[in-house]
Amino acid sequence: MATMRLLLFAALAGCSTTVADPAPARQGAFTRAEYDAHIKALKARFAKLGLGSLNVRIEDPFVVIGNGTPEQLQRNSGTVRWAADILEQDFFARRPSKILDIYLFVDAVSYERSVGVLHGEAPDTPYGFYAPSDGALYMNIATGGGTLVHEIVHPYVQADFPSAPPWLNEGLGSLFEQSAERDGRIIGLTNWRLAGLQRSIKDAEVGSFKKLTSLDGAAFYGDNSGTNYAQSRYLLYYMQERGILRDFYRAFRGARTKDPTGYATLVGTLGEKDMADFHKRWQQYVAKLRFP
Repeated sequence: MATMRLLLFAALAGCSTTVADPAPARQGAFTRAEYDAHIKALKARFAKLGLGSLNVRIEDPFVVIGNGTPEQLQRNSGTVRWAADILEQDFFARRPSKILDIYLFVDAVSYERSVGVLHGEAPDTPYGFYAPSDGALYMNIATGGGTLVHEIVHPYVQADFPSAPPWLNEGLGSLFEQSAERDGRIIGLTNWRLAGLQRSIKDAEVGSFKKLTSLDGAAFYGDNSGTNYAQSRYLLYYMQERGILRDFYRAFRGARTKDPTGYATLVGTLGEKDMADFHKRWQQYVAKLRFP
C-alpha cells in the first residue's frame, strides 16, 4: 500500500525542519501544512513548559518525539513506521482522524518526569500508555518496543472500530506487543503472558469465552485483568495460527451493531457447535505452548 512518509527530524529549540520527498499519500493522510502547524504548536507548548530541546520525526499519521539523539529517534521510529504500515495493511481500514504524538523517552527518569509535565500526572506503568484525551502515546523506550506496538494498536482500533469491546481492543494490543512478520503479515508470538495464563488454566480460573466477551471496561480491567488480557491474547493467537483472525476482525467489525460483544461472530468464525468443548480444547492447546 502507498504510504505517506514525511521523514524529518529537528530540535524543537529553533531548528528548521527538513523533509524528504514523500511517497504518494494514502487516503486520510495529513498534509505538510497540517504537520507544520502541529509541530509549531508543539514547539510553543514545549517552550512554555520548559521542556527544552526535543527531536521530532514524522511517521504519518504520527509525530514521534524523543529526548535522545536524532539517530536514536530515527532507529526507534522504525518500529512506529513498521507497525503503522503493517497494521493498516492487515487490519485497519480507517486511520486516526487527527495527528497523534508519540513520545519516546530514553530512560525511566525522563519518562516519569516528562509524563508528569505533559500529562498532568505521574504514569501508572513503567512501560508506556496511550492517553486519548491528550492525543498522545507516552513510552519509556528503554524497556523495548513491545509496549509501543501494543499502544499503537489502540488509536487504530478507536478509529476503525470505535465500539470494540475491551477484550478485542486489549487482545489485539497484547497479541502484537511481541510480534514479527510471516509472509509479509504481522503475527503475534508467544510472550510473557503465557505463564500466568497456564497457571490460571491449571487452577481452573479461566472463565468461558461468552463471559470474557461480555465484560465491560470496569470488569475487564478489574481484579482479574491479568487473566483477561492473557485469555484475550491467546484466543486471538489461536485464531491467528488457524488463519482466521483477520476474517474474524472484519466480520465482527461489520456485525458490531447486532453483535456488540463479538461472541456470535466468534462462534461462527470458529465453526464450533459446542463452545464448552472448544474451551477445553483451547486450554489444552494453550497448555502446550512455550515461551521463550
